[in-house]
Amino acid sequence: MKSELLQRITIEPGKCGGRPCIRGKRLRVTDVLGLLSAGAPFEEILGDYPFLERDDILAAIEYAARQTDHVVLQAS
Repeated sequence: MKSELLQRITIEPGKCGGRPCIRGKRLRVTDVLGLLSAGAPFEEILGDYPFLERDDILAAIEYAARQTDHVVLQAS
């Protein structure tokens, strides 16, 4: 299921500066994450962006989770 969600994330060189977007629309993953971090509930986001689907929001969260899942090396 999670890999299916990630198919909703697109990266196009000429769109939004090549940043990850939702299904080719001009709404960046970071925009969705910013709304969520500001406390906007799913229903409000979906109401403000009628082309969005609940799975688009979940895809943005999953994409962010995968981007941060790496080892961080620190100097001793």
